[in-house]
Amino acid sequence: MNFLAPIGHVALAFLAHLGRLTLFALTALSHCVRPPFYPRQIGKQIVDIGYYSLPVVGLTAIFSGMVLALQSYTGFSRFAAGSESAVANVVVVSLTRELGPVLAGLMVAGRIGASMAAEIGTMRVTEQIDALTTLSTNPYKYLVVPRLLAGLLMLPVLVLVADIIGVFGGYMVSVFKLGFNPASYINNTYDFVTLTDIVSGLVKASVFGFIIALMGCYSGYYSKGGAQGVGAATTNAVVSASILILTFNYIITELFFGS
Repeated sequence: MNFLAPIGHVALAFLAHLGRLTLFALTALSHCVRPPFYPRQIGKQIVDIGYYSLPVVGLTAIFSGMVLALQSYTGFSRFAAGSESAVANVVVVSLTRELGPVLAGLMVAGRIGASMAAEIGTMRVTEQIDALTTLSTNPYKYLVVPRLLAGLLMLPVLVLVADIIGVFGGYMVSVFKLGFNPASYINNTYDFVTLTDIVSGLVKASVFGFIIALMGCYSGYYSKGGAQGVGAATTNAVVSASILILTFNYIITELFFGS
């Protein structure tokens, strides 16, 4: 039965990791609704997550919209004449429901999740978090809560901007390269998109923002082993956040559109 021992070790380690993550998330959430708060730290994180992530999210969105319009036109033109008019519908629904939230979440996870894990991990291995506790400053309130709140608030804003930029990218390709009528394209976009499409994308964005901040803070908070441990925490934060984003993307899509 010795060959079962490694499987048991992996299963027990996974359950211990999951339990510690759950307790970390619940503790952080409880501190989100209890004073004291640090508005300067929250504002700093809002600027870092929201404002400084705009360039990468905007570039990703506009090129995604342009490629989506071009590929949709190429695919529709193979089957029936006149089906190219559905390009506007495909672009706006794909961006608002799926591509906007998911791509923005993955880009922010790569940029912000790694940054959070590296910063908090460095503070852990250099004992700065222990110094905060010694100075009667709760590390959850000072380090974790501002990042969670900023991620929860700013990802929907980034996704909304990404949706607009992505639709504009599809408009540019459709009008200036494919020869679509501008007014017809805008009317098709406006008539086809629904409030549910936009709301589902914003709900996804809020969940993704919380996941990114949670995994970045968690990986950094429990890092150990010096520089090598900080590097491992950074990698774990990005990989775990990306996997959870894709997992919860399906779960939320099922809740909104499964029926």
